[in-house]
Amino acid sequence: MAKRPLRVWIVDDDQSVRWVLEKAFKQASMETRCFERAEHLLKAIDEVPGSESPDVLITDVRMPGMSGLALLGRLRSSQPNLPVIVITAYTDLENAVAAYKGGAFEYLPKPFDIDEVVALVHKAARVDGTENIDDTARPDSMESMIGQAPAMQDVFRAIGRLAGSSMTVLITGESGTGKELVARALHDHSPRAGKAFVALNTAAIPGDLLETELFGHEKGAFTGADARRIGRFEQANGGTLFLDEIGDMSPALQTRLLRVLAESEFYRVGGQTPIKVDVRVIAATNQDLPRAVKESRFREDLFHRLNVIRINTPPLRKRRDDIPLLLNHYLAEAARELGAAAKSIDADAIEALQDYGWPGNVRQLVNVTRRLTLTAPGRVITAQDIPGDLGGIEPPQRGVKEWTNTLATWAQRQLNDSEAPLLATALPEFEKTLISIAMSRTNGHRQEAAKLLGWGRNTLARKMKALHLN
Repeated sequence: MAKRPLRVWIVDDDQSVRWVLEKAFKQASMETRCFERAEHLLKAIDEVPGSESPDVLITDVRMPGMSGLALLGRLRSSQPNLPVIVITAYTDLENAVAAYKGGAFEYLPKPFDIDEVVALVHKAARVDGTENIDDTARPDSMESMIGQAPAMQDVFRAIGRLAGSSMTVLITGESGTGKELVARALHDHSPRAGKAFVALNTAAIPGDLLETELFGHEKGAFTGADARRIGRFEQANGGTLFLDEIGDMSPALQTRLLRVLAESEFYRVGGQTPIKVDVRVIAATNQDLPRAVKESRFREDLFHRLNVIRINTPPLRKRRDDIPLLLNHYLAEAARELGAAAKSIDADAIEALQDYGWPGNVRQLVNVTRRLTLTAPGRVITAQDIPGDLGGIEPPQRGVKEWTNTLATWAQRQLNDSEAPLLATALPEFEKTLISIAMSRTNGHRQEAAKLLGWGRNTLARKMKALHLN
């Protein structure tokens, strides 16, 4: 007996999305049915016999009337075994977590790859229902995680998949990429959200003090121990302990940490009684831990204990499309923090900052927004306000006075001989000359020439086209 084709129902208020998906699924020999609103889909599900109900549902998030997340909530009780794939153009952490908590099979940001969606539908159809995840209390607020780049969407999806879980997580990434933000998001969307989140940078504490910082000490354990001290593990009991820069921990402390992870108990320094704790450990590092294991700088058994789930935070240079979002967000935060008027930033300034390498990642960008809030003279930050060390325009060099004197002489003569507007005559020739010099200096490399001119790549391309320069 031949298998019947898969039935895929689609709800999206964008007709072009419905058309593309419907065409792709028909080419994959699937039956489709499309809806513009979630209410129409719910009515259709109620009316069709069970034998004709969909195998997989695809829904948008933002639609007129009922949203895709509200639809998930309705289907969770009425159609608990229906796999739902959520697609959206409005990608953020909160939507990703809400989708997974609502029982979504997968969460995809637009634009998506059609072949990936088709493969995902086949995968969802093989799943016999979806796992119900208990809703936990969600925080009223949390520090912002911003990003629409694919690398950040991977982070959001990982956090969403772990919602409702207390698994150990290892977060890797360069310094300044937001590893603690990811750790806080994991805690805030976990069953431990109502308990303590305790963060400790293990590299910032001298090795001889880190043991008491982690495990505490008894009174009289050593000279100066005048009273019992509760360590970070006890402070985090029932909640989450975030250990940053774990790769810098000494071998002796690695051994003690391994014991706590394996047995959920430890001794305070100078103590004789074991202390039982229930702590979720999230660790982070900017080091290559597998290499550290090979070089015997990090215990292999501890690495495997920590590396249950790994999340990598991408460097800013690999998510340049997020830089405008981050700049606008942190400029507003800087204004509130410094008690200054909020400033906006123009397109050329954004282009200059997108071209910059950002070795300090998001942390550096946050500090740059504070700097620009204080130093930029106007309400709008322009390319001229970007310092040279950030890829902006360098200060004027010697010799400027010479050509401005020549320019003044030309302008006086032009006014005597013609009524043509000065800028209409001078500006195209001025820009042609500077563009030609910059392109000659860089052997025709437009991106480098744009930097010399203090423009972004797009601005240079636009100017060359307008001036008929090849």
